[in-house]
Amino acid sequence: MSKEQRVVITGIGALSPLGNDAKTTWDNALKGVNGIEEITRLDVSDFNINLAGELKDFNIEDHIEKKEARRMDRFTQYAVVAAREAVSDAKLDINENTANRIGVWIGSGIGGMETFEIAHSQLLERGPRRVSPFFVPMLIPDMATGQVSIDLGAKGPNGSTVTACATGTNSIGEAFKIIQRGDADAMITGGTEAPITQMAIAGFSASRALSTNEDKETACRPFQEGRDGFVMGEGAGIVVLESLESAKARGAEIYAEIVGYGTTGDAYHITAPAPQGEGGSRAMQAALDDANIEAKEVQYLNAHGTSTPVGDLTEVQAIKNTFGEAAKTLKVSSTKSMTGHLLGATGGIEAIFSALSIRDSRIAPTIHAVTPDPECDIDIVPNKAEDLDITYAMSNSLGFGGHNAVIILKKFAD
Repeated sequence: MSKEQRVVITGIGALSPLGNDAKTTWDNALKGVNGIEEITRLDVSDFNINLAGELKDFNIEDHIEKKEARRMDRFTQYAVVAAREAVSDAKLDINENTANRIGVWIGSGIGGMETFEIAHSQLLERGPRRVSPFFVPMLIPDMATGQVSIDLGAKGPNGSTVTACATGTNSIGEAFKIIQRGDADAMITGGTEAPITQMAIAGFSASRALSTNEDKETACRPFQEGRDGFVMGEGAGIVVLESLESAKARGAEIYAEIVGYGTTGDAYHITAPAPQGEGGSRAMQAALDDANIEAKEVQYLNAHGTSTPVGDLTEVQAIKNTFGEAAKTLKVSSTKSMTGHLLGATGGIEAIFSALSIRDSRIAPTIHAVTPDPECDIDIVPNKAEDLDITYAMSNSLGFGGHNAVIILKKFAD
């Protein structure tokens, strides 16, 4: 088998604040729907924030039997549901003849935070004997991958990436490389997160990362004046990556081809990005080099765009450093303006948005674009979707710890 396999996306699955499947999520993104609402899962009266991008009208027992669901943290539940959708969408048959060549690589930034909180309360209130034997298997971030592989029977390369907000994109990039070098025919990959918990919100609030704006129409406003932090979101974005050889043999539908992956470290600060977006720029250039294209060939960039004062500006600087004159015509949107920031899942959701932008020749907007920051002087596709024939799309994810991950997708052509 060739060690330079072409890799394509043949299936997508999503749970997000915009919808409980990929189609609804994408349709609402194109409409510019705001998925951010007041938090209902928790009592946040003692917190300084009240908004998040929660899943809506989602009942896990519609998908997983109650007893089994109780043995999974929500981040794992979300991954299983989205992975089932992606595999079904790909019409990928996982059987005794194919299972060893189909792998799973799904990441989570913080794993089972809710499980930890519950178990800690049980320990303090009722003693160590009351802590569930399922505590550790529910908590650890790799269990999304583990449970998906068990649920679907995929026995190929199996792992999990944890790189904060870059997790989903790093996971897809690593899965891409696994197939490219011939170690698997298909990979079920992406990110998942269930961070709307007391400890997660308290911790991010203490680090001053979250917006304290109580108006859902202005709290998450990437690249705008007055932005003051990100809004938490939850969900999962899972794709099926497949070698072109395998996809063509099955007659599979192809959404897009993945052609480039770049990942770098800032080596600068635990939360703040490197000045001028130096690390992010190197990751973008690495992805361009991997794809063997020039920056000017990219028409659309799905930005990290979290709505933090420093983060957005630094990403714009990184884009300008990488694209030069081409930055003036590049379309750049932050779909987090609608979904909020799904942490480890965000790269999975945004890879799906990028693939569907290519398929449909349509770009989802950056909503809440009313008062542009003059220093963020790029075309952010404000408020309304735009039509554009896209050959190459780039997706950025930049995480705490100085993790930078970038993938490049291409319109498929034989």
